[in-house]
Amino acid sequence: MFLDNLIGMFSDDMAIDLGTANTIVSIGKKGIIINEPSVVAIKEDKNGSSKILAVGKVAKDMIGKTPRDIKAIRPMRDGVIADFEMTERMIRYFIEKAHNRRSFVRPRIVICIPYGITQVERKAVYESALSAGARQVFLVEEPMVAAIGAGIPVNEPCGNMIVDIGGGTTEIGVTSLGGLVLSKSIKVAGDRFDRAIVDYVRQTTNLNIGERTAENIKFAIGSAYELDEPVKMLVKGRDGSGFLSTIELTSSDIKDALKEPLKEIATAIRNVLEDMPADLAGDIVDNGIVLTGGGALIRSIDTYLSHVIKLNVQVAEDPLLAVARGVAKVIEDENLLKLITNV
Repeated sequence: MFLDNLIGMFSDDMAIDLGTANTIVSIGKKGIIINEPSVVAIKEDKNGSSKILAVGKVAKDMIGKTPRDIKAIRPMRDGVIADFEMTERMIRYFIEKAHNRRSFVRPRIVICIPYGITQVERKAVYESALSAGARQVFLVEEPMVAAIGAGIPVNEPCGNMIVDIGGGTTEIGVTSLGGLVLSKSIKVAGDRFDRAIVDYVRQTTNLNIGERTAENIKFAIGSAYELDEPVKMLVKGRDGSGFLSTIELTSSDIKDALKEPLKEIATAIRNVLEDMPADLAGDIVDNGIVLTGGGALIRSIDTYLSHVIKLNVQVAEDPLLAVARGVAKVIEDENLLKLITNV
């Protein structure tokens, strides 16, 4: 115990947004110090053992371009751990990087998790962080920390709705009096958008593209609603005959590609609204809905959802970092930590 306390004196508390697409690490007053893709590149030898070559952006740049003995792995899928060992190694890498590679550090860590994950999945996240070197681990639910990061007054006796569209899941939550009154998690988010674009391009143009290219298309010209002036982009890929080819896509094309996943998100929001107590429903009518997460960066997604749901919808300031900011506030505020983790 004494040794743990001594080590803890030299270990800054960490807040981790362990996302399907990106991992963001914050430390106290230093703020966000790491914002990297959740990707690990490993090299396997003939004996079946492996060593890490890269983590984060460098590893992501290797996706689809590696020789047979090198693999670029995304250990998080649909908001949960798909590869326990790689997740542990990735967290350990980020802990050491955050503490200038001092291997003896043992920080307290707060990690956000999707609302709908199972107890088994919760345990996997918890044990990954402990195995990676954490002294103490707290798990907080994503809708709540997204609301905190977006500046929503979660402690007040007033209903507020947050919709966080991440990489693997979309988290929908209604907060009041420091807790989640209603919440829903669906596995329709950024990754699903990317796959929808891949399928649309193949079906309409006979061009095969990868998910990384689809992600670039999504953020470059993606739109959820028809734009007054469509934007265009040249896209390269392999056609059905195996030849390399270039086509032009517009924001209208991507609007059509994203139609089904966006419809599923809108339906999930409606379902939460239908289950809401009448008094809270009145608050949501007054306060509207706040969007966070990388999916909120898609052009006119607020206009689309507002049109479909018939409520005011607005995108939070810097939506991609809302969850990370929320987790950072939790680790800095002991009262807030106790409130939302029940410790």
